[in-house]
Amino acid sequence: MMRLDLPFGNIAPLVPVPHPIAMDEEPPYVRQLAQWIAEQATVLDDVVALLDGFCRALSDAGLPLWRMSAVVPAIDPSVRGFSFDWERNRGASLVSAAYGAEGMNGFERSPLYALLAEGRTFARWRLRDGLDAAKAVPALLDLRAEGGTDYVLHLIWFTPGTALKGVAISFATDARAGFGDDDMAALAELVPALGLAICKFSLSRTLHETLATYLGSRTSARVLDGQIRRGEGETMAAAILLADFRGFTVLTDRDDPAKIVGWLDEHFDAIGEPVMRGGGEILKFTGDGFLAIFAVPDPDDRPCAICGGALDAAQQALALNRELNARRRWAGLPALEVDLVLHFGHVVYGNVGTSRRLDFTVIGRAVNEASRIEELCDETNRSILVSDAFAERCGRTLDLVGTFALRGLERKQQIWTPRS
Repeated sequence: MMRLDLPFGNIAPLVPVPHPIAMDEEPPYVRQLAQWIAEQATVLDDVVALLDGFCRALSDAGLPLWRMSAVVPAIDPSVRGFSFDWERNRGASLVSAAYGAEGMNGFERSPLYALLAEGRTFARWRLRDGLDAAKAVPALLDLRAEGGTDYVLHLIWFTPGTALKGVAISFATDARAGFGDDDMAALAELVPALGLAICKFSLSRTLHETLATYLGSRTSARVLDGQIRRGEGETMAAAILLADFRGFTVLTDRDDPAKIVGWLDEHFDAIGEPVMRGGGEILKFTGDGFLAIFAVPDPDDRPCAICGGALDAAQQALALNRELNARRRWAGLPALEVDLVLHFGHVVYGNVGTSRRLDFTVIGRAVNEASRIEELCDETNRSILVSDAFAERCGRTLDLVGTFALRGLERKQQIWTPRS
């Protein structure tokens, strides 16, 4: 995707075609279509639908559009960026570009790579003019082989300060004569409005995805709904899952910190995926563990299907972590055992922190009790411990571990574990 910190070497010069100049009198559809773009970008949040409508409108107006693409970078831990592609016979679609060598190889073959190397914002390639296969942009050779005759690329920069650097908008035709002067002028007039609309969509998507990545989907939805004042929150019933890795402190003392972070991420993937798949939300990572909740809408419902699902998630997490440890030991790497605690109670779910630095989390006695129960995992040599309050709701067969006095709590509690 669009990166400026790449080594730009051995790139053929671009065809020196000047930026198109607008006509003295633009076709009536240009202004109408620009207004339509603005209206759609205001009321909708679907860039695929917008581009499909935009391209079809151009075609209906007589512009010989064959393909169109809008490429934007992303702030996303799983993908480098997105390409919104339109083809005459297929309509619009969304394609993501993953991190890694394959994505970079595709980028280096692209016209965008060549345009960035030249430091320009516009280029046009007339594909029927006999491109030199040894010097031409590889992707354009492929496009010509498929029947393309003309290719136009506009680069629009966004406001600096984020990884959302801009958008590359390209148009291609398979008409024998390529794009006419009127076509080029119409596209040049429409690109600014289209770029602004795509910028809006990119910012909106980034806002939703970034908040969901750092806060979780449930919490991010609340924040975007405006629940951001300190002290705002609700009391809710929830199954609480607390995860903690054993021996992590010892591991940090003897191994390379960079390697440890990678190992820890692998274990978080193993135990976190079943939790999220089972309807839980990870609210907070605690260095070598995490706190997750499963909201229980009806706390009087017994057996509680949500509590049962939370126990299933914990058992799946433990199994996946053991499988990971087996692979790590086979590779001669250290393993991390995990302790999991399940509890049920009422918590306050909301904003806690300073006036300008908040954490959307859960607090309450039940959270503290889950932490105290976790301390018993080493003492009892059990990987999953379940509180009495959770045990009486989950509807599963459990074995009693014992009755314990929890630190800081007056009443002794029965503690359970899943039957082997």
